Amino acid sequence: MRITIVGAGYVGLVTGACLAETGHEVVIVDRDAERIGGLKIGRMPIYEAGLERLVSNTAGAGRLSFTTDLAPAVADADAVFICVGTPPRPADGHADISGVHAVAGEIATALCAFTLVVTKSTVPVGTGDEVEAIIRARRPDADFAVVSNPEFLREGVAIADFLAPDRIVVGVEEERAGALMAALYAPLTAKGAPLVVTNRRTAELIKYAANSFLALKITYINEIANLCEEVGADVVDVSRGIGLDSRIGAKFLKAGPGFGGSCFPKDMLALMKTAQDHGVPLRSVETAVAVNDARKGEMVRKIVRAAGGSVAGKTLAVLGLTFKPDTDDMRSAASLVILPRLIKAGAVIRAYDPAGMANAAPLLPDVAMATSAFSACEGADAAVLITEWDEFARLDLSQLAGVMKTPLLIDLRNLFDPAIAARAGLRYVSIGRGDDAAGLPPAGFETAARSPRRLALS
Repeated sequence: MRITIVGAGYVGLVTGACLAETGHEVVIVDRDAERIGGLKIGRMPIYEAGLERLVSNTAGAGRLSFTTDLAPAVADADAVFICVGTPPRPADGHADISGVHAVAGEIATALCAFTLVVTKSTVPVGTGDEVEAIIRARRPDADFAVVSNPEFLREGVAIADFLAPDRIVVGVEEERAGALMAALYAPLTAKGAPLVVTNRRTAELIKYAANSFLALKITYINEIANLCEEVGADVVDVSRGIGLDSRIGAKFLKAGPGFGGSCFPKDMLALMKTAQDHGVPLRSVETAVAVNDARKGEMVRKIVRAAGGSVAGKTLAVLGLTFKPDTDDMRSAASLVILPRLIKAGAVIRAYDPAGMANAAPLLPDVAMATSAFSACEGADAAVLITEWDEFARLDLSQLAGVMKTPLLIDLRNLFDPAIAARAGLRYVSIGRGDDAAGLPPAGFETAARSPRRLALS
């Protein structure tokens, strides 16, 4: 099929490249001439593993191209995907879909033969109806169908998520649209990807409900981690113990500094606002948002407490700035809250992130960016791990301890084995393991209880 993608951002670029990989002829349209020019020469505007190679291969094969000219790309398309941003409105947190509306209007003027207009952007329930009304008002004669096809892409593994998805959700209001969407995704469903066909409003809600549920799991385990610290339990083992229950599952049960990124925070706010507008408040979601917001402050207090009650005049080495590893995305990253508060408390911050420093620098102007983890930690009074990059997991902890002024490692992701950190000469403080006060197992716990052999079982 001939596919046009409107928007060369994260979702649009990954979607376009992956559809081209499955054999479709894809044109990606964006009004940003610099971005399109860069893509034409193979320069990626985002960091995503494997994307540069995929774009190069599909463009080289003639199945993927880029343009700033929307009209001819829409006129020639069998399906047009709307992949523009829907950020939260500053006034009330609801999703700003003005970009979606604007694109719908532009699409309307260029439609020729029957065309699928597919909303891939994350949009509130009822947006598909609005897109259809906009196009119908401008082009009463047009032959088209509006489809909801929400994305479920995790940054860092987005290509795998697209090409081997847990499910493909398609919301349609007429049979021919469903048949065409089934044909479009046939290369994936033939390999076993489940296709969920429903109505538009249900498809739109599935996206918000899924993201909010995952965020609820993160919030829950973070609160359990707090309890673990008070009672001498180990949240890593608690997570494993409950995650092995097939009704619960192990994913998104890892304690840390709270969720962030481009999806969970804004999607939860949008879902809350939709529910409130319809008189059906979602108390569990509202509470999760409040708990997650407070989580960053808890992490600041944890760091200050581990540093002896004050960070004034102390140099803190921060490892990881992005909201998660394998991305350069700084949206709603925990570091954007934690670091300014530490600086306000008098700390001097040196930070290193394998991919996110270019995006982080203008957002954290008072943070010095280092060239490596070791250069960040040299002479530091403490190291604080915020993002669990694989590069950090491979660090020689003995060498790290050797370059620090005070060998204190505060691990907000539980990346390291406490026993290994202790043998390396580090005082180690982590999340939900009861080691906040001394960097050691709580009184009464046998050291062997944290042996590598036992941890290997997890």
